[in-house]
Amino acid sequence: MESIGVLMTCPMSAYLEQELDKRFKLFRFWQFPQRAQFLKENCGSIRAVVGNATVGADAELIDALPKLEIVSSFSVGLDKVDLAKCKEKGVRVTNTPDVLTDDVADLAIGLCLAVLRRICECDRYVRSGKWKKGDYKLTSKFSGKTVGIIGLGRIGTAIAKRAEAFNCPVCYYSRREKPDCQYKYYPSVTELASNCNILVVACPLTEETRHIINREVIDALGPKGVLINIGRGPHVDEPQLVSALLEGRLGGAGLDVFEKEPEVPEELFGLENVVLLPHVGSGTVETRQEMADLVIGNLEAHFLSKPLLTPVV
Repeated sequence: MESIGVLMTCPMSAYLEQELDKRFKLFRFWQFPQRAQFLKENCGSIRAVVGNATVGADAELIDALPKLEIVSSFSVGLDKVDLAKCKEKGVRVTNTPDVLTDDVADLAIGLCLAVLRRICECDRYVRSGKWKKGDYKLTSKFSGKTVGIIGLGRIGTAIAKRAEAFNCPVCYYSRREKPDCQYKYYPSVTELASNCNILVVACPLTEETRHIINREVIDALGPKGVLINIGRGPHVDEPQLVSALLEGRLGGAGLDVFEKEPEVPEELFGLENVVLLPHVGSGTVETRQEMADLVIGNLEAHFLSKPLLTPVV
């Protein structure tokens, strides 16, 4: 397989890069500033693209690679891959589901605790020496709070199970009510927000779910409510979120993702009721290696004419 050209769209995993380099003819896209020229010169040999949640494969890239056979994404979300164009061109698509479910669900609960118990602010309080001048103020309990989840897929379900361990009632919204599901279903996001203390975004990003968290939903969640986003940044209307937090119309937020990563609204930096993370939902050594192995496994399966491990298209 050493002659098969694989285009890696951006730096994403040193281990994955190393393993791809061993097996294929690896092109590191970020090393070629003259991208149009690079594609013109190498389009005949590139048969696979490896992307992630930041840089995937859009219609322009797919059209520029006439020999492209497969896009293997180092992510579970595929909003950076033009799936319609892949279907049109007969290009296979794979992702990395399941292996990152636990890490992302763990982080969602971590964000709930961090926001409600002000863990990050308490840490800064100690480091700055303020504790010597007096105790930190009282915070808010997580156990027993009602957790509403948007999207009850693999990750949403894993979050629900973890929330139950804290004696949290769980309710959810999805496109359709899940049969035989023990959790209360609400037919709209606004109704869900009105009936929970903590609202967790855990659905895929589609045109339908873009800005699913808007002013109406934020106002329904209210000044004591907390928003947790471990989905994608564009799920949230960011200017509306910022204004709600600054005006006290929303109680707090725990955010692992943002609309224009790595840009983050600076107005959030000084707020103690907001916890900001640099999109690290699946960011553990163990999970990133499993994800990389799945990317490689899908590529090898495809080029050996075996069934794909995690096919999407």
